[in-house]
Amino acid sequence: MQSERAAHALAFEHGAGDPFAAAIRAARMAMIVTDARQADNPIVFANEAFLTLTGYHRDEVIGRNCRFLQGPDTDPAAVASLHRAVAAGEDVSVDLLNYRKDGSTFWNALYLSPVRGADGEIRYFFGSQMNVSEKKEMERVAGDVRERLEEAVDDRTRDLTRALEQKTALLHEVDHRVKNNLQLISSLLLLQNRRVTDPGVRGALQGMLERVSAIATVHRRLFQSDDVERFDVSAFVRDLVSDMMGAARRSDIKVRLDMERIDVAASKAAPLALVISELFSNALRHAFPREGLDGREAEIAVSIARDNGEFRIEIADNGVGMTNAAASSAAGKESGKVSGGGGFGLTIVQLLCQQLKARSETFDAAPGTRVVVRLPVNGAHHA
Repeated sequence: MQSERAAHALAFEHGAGDPFAAAIRAARMAMIVTDARQADNPIVFANEAFLTLTGYHRDEVIGRNCRFLQGPDTDPAAVASLHRAVAAGEDVSVDLLNYRKDGSTFWNALYLSPVRGADGEIRYFFGSQMNVSEKKEMERVAGDVRERLEEAVDDRTRDLTRALEQKTALLHEVDHRVKNNLQLISSLLLLQNRRVTDPGVRGALQGMLERVSAIATVHRRLFQSDDVERFDVSAFVRDLVSDMMGAARRSDIKVRLDMERIDVAASKAAPLALVISELFSNALRHAFPREGLDGREAEIAVSIARDNGEFRIEIADNGVGMTNAAASSAAGKESGKVSGGGGFGLTIVQLLCQQLKARSETFDAAPGTRVVVRLPVNGAHHA
């Protein structure tokens, strides 16, 4: 029986009577056939391309398991996957680092598949090999280049991060100093306001004090923020309302806030803050006389929301209403003075809105006054 199998293997090796075996033997791709029915699954056929690739003679290959091509640097995990596929009788494709007879290495892209007989039993395994050493070398070089690039990017990122941290620290220090200087100016204005007796002068000084305080609040928010490039308008409004209500001592006025977060560029923070400060101060100072509102509860509502591609900032009160002005026209142009606000405050709002490319509209709310500022989306960021 053994002699018959050996004779069959010899005939198979030389392709006797089998044109397909002869074609494989002459093929330029390295190919082998192993006998799955023999112990240790030995090689029974190897074409010339396989011998050329590995450097072995035919008699050094036939009868051996192909593991003789493995060496100390062959990946055990890849070998294990090959063994599992053979044991399961499955196709397998794996890249192995193999060794030639002279000890040199090459990367072998091995494809192995079982050959079954009519009864379904695995009789042979057919393997094809391709030298992919150049591809592996290119992958290695590409990996080295990628690793160097990643290191360079990491180094550059660290440099930029340090630069940004330094810039942030510097800007925070600037904001902190500006805030302190503005607080000093506020103190001087407050001291001067206490010394004058003329109501008109006192009102003007009070207005300037509120404007300086609003800008100081902007710089306080910027100093506290982690992002020196953006300014949280809603957080500023909360601070502003708290400060102004505390200074006004009007516990009879209720303030209602309904605000989505809007971030604007830090460069736009001061002018937008002054617009909001002017409008809220106007409502607080002029909409609610001390003598009351005929029994209704005094309220100022501040809302910030996105509306039709714009950011809409609204300050409304239910106070005494507009004086010396009519409701806004259908075209949306400025209708006149805000309730009792005087010309200077309105002029400031108009000039700052032009700077911000925003629109300010005033409406008779009946009762009270409603002022809407529309800011282009590209001038702000919705969070």
